[in-house]
Amino acid sequence: MAAANLLNIEKVSKSFGRAPLLDEVSLGVQVGDRIGVVGRNGGGKSTLLKVMTGLETADSGRVTIGNDVRVGVLSQAAAIDSTRSVRDFLVGDRPDHEWMSDRRTRECFNALLGGFDEVQLDRPISQLSGGERRRVELAALLLHDLDLLILDEPTNHLDVEAVAWLASHLKTRRDLALVVVTHDRWFLDEVSDRTWEVVGGGVEEYDGGYSAYVLAKAERQRQASAELARRNNLIRKELAWLRRGAPARTTKPKFRIDAANELIEQEPPPRNSVELLSFAGARLGKKVFEAEDVGLAFDGRKILSHLDWNVGPGERIALVGVNGAGKTTLLKVLLGEQAIDSGRVDTGTTVKPAYLSQHVEELNPTWRVLEAIEQVANRVELGKGYELTASSLAERLGFASDAQWTPVGDLSGGERRRLQLARLLMGGPNVLVLDEPTNDFDVETLTALEDLLDSFAGTLIVVSHDRYFLERACDSVFGLMGDGRVRHLPRGIEEYLELRGAGGEGGRTGPQPVERAPAPKVDQARLRAAKKDVARLERIISKCMTKEKALHAEIAANSTDHEQVMKLNAQLADIASDQHKAEQEWLVAAETVESAR
Repeated sequence: MAAANLLNIEKVSKSFGRAPLLDEVSLGVQVGDRIGVVGRNGGGKSTLLKVMTGLETADSGRVTIGNDVRVGVLSQAAAIDSTRSVRDFLVGDRPDHEWMSDRRTRECFNALLGGFDEVQLDRPISQLSGGERRRVELAALLLHDLDLLILDEPTNHLDVEAVAWLASHLKTRRDLALVVVTHDRWFLDEVSDRTWEVVGGGVEEYDGGYSAYVLAKAERQRQASAELARRNNLIRKELAWLRRGAPARTTKPKFRIDAANELIEQEPPPRNSVELLSFAGARLGKKVFEAEDVGLAFDGRKILSHLDWNVGPGERIALVGVNGAGKTTLLKVLLGEQAIDSGRVDTGTTVKPAYLSQHVEELNPTWRVLEAIEQVANRVELGKGYELTASSLAERLGFASDAQWTPVGDLSGGERRRLQLARLLMGGPNVLVLDEPTNDFDVETLTALEDLLDSFAGTLIVVSHDRYFLERACDSVFGLMGDGRVRHLPRGIEEYLELRGAGGEGGRTGPQPVERAPAPKVDQARLRAAKKDVARLERIISKCMTKEKALHAEIAANSTDHEQVMKLNAQLADIASDQHKAEQEWLVAAETVESAR
């Protein structure tokens, strides 16, 4: 397409009877853009996408889509004609030999629909589950030739394998512009090269995917810390002056006191309120769960076969496998909630488990948030004489003091999930078993949950399709390969995907391997030059960072000398420019090296 701009929004505002979710936001999407959208739940991410696509009308401002721009949209509340069959919805009346010979169609069917099962293809959409409808709608979008694809939580209902395929597929279609909202941070890193953060009614833009966004945001905060250091220095001088000032003075001291108080009021808390917590009320012994020669089958299909597996104290285990492999069933077997056909499962005498299931526990909708937590306990012992009240725990899990009086019936899905987790922790467990704990959580809540789990001193077993979360919260990975066994994967999820791609050891129960084009031959001379450039540019960037740190320290030391600060700021700007240029060159060289691996 000749036009560079595909979509523009100009000074768009949108609110729903409270503080505006979007306040005079102006953005644009160009050909080839890959944009990830992050922000808190309720912060305006989905609203931004709906306004961009016309699903919601802006209160003010303008949305412009270029002529002949083909836009595909995956929303969270899609309306599909349920009277049509899966085959009709995806390929219409095209002959089978025609669409089956198309490589893109074969890949989408294999990865998202499990192949070309005639029975499945002829099913009416009305008979599909929510997750199956989601996969069908996503497959339909990927089969079309589009200029812009806008996806709202595309990884919902996809397992680790399907998420990896989707990321790989989107990376090969460089002609397709992409705007995606998702809580899957690994997926964001894979497919996006720009990030929009929706916060406070505005949108802040960052270069790079999720990891680059985190680093860039930290860098912005670090640069702001220099200003904070200058302000802190001024605060110290003001307070020292106030202590030395004569009590009999009136007008001038009052002015200075007011100025100092204003500075102090804007200061952040002296330390982070998130402290290391240990909810393990009971101490674990040497045994947690021991499964010996366990067998279990449903309708003639083996779920577990001759399973021997020991889970020890303090282990942090990620459990992966395709949908239907038996992950949730295995958790229930360990917890004694599922009867087995053969073998035995022993549980340690000191084990006090807490199980977060995929289904949110039904609570009295008239209860307040705090009341629902206090139904379990008013306070929990943290050890060493410390304890935490129900209100304090609720606040640390994202329920501010006002929100603690919200009726349970008014909570969103993500808020109910957090409430369920708070109730579990108030019980003081020493074994946490979490089945899809990240459902309906935004990125900030996920980060807070990971921080909380870092402090958990007991045993942790997690089932999740969120690869980033698993790699962040767990130390070891075990996979259900479809043969009824649990296999330890020392190299983690990457090893699991390799085994699945090679057919595994017990046959495949999910998507089949997709066809891949042969890797291009590597230009060795170009590769060697790129490696040298990477090393050279890393040295330049390191020197720039060292100089920048020294200049920040010098600026803080000379904060009262305006002329010197101006000179130092000019030097700082030059160094920042040199560093930015080196980083851009590094990205190009690093991409050359990475593509050759």
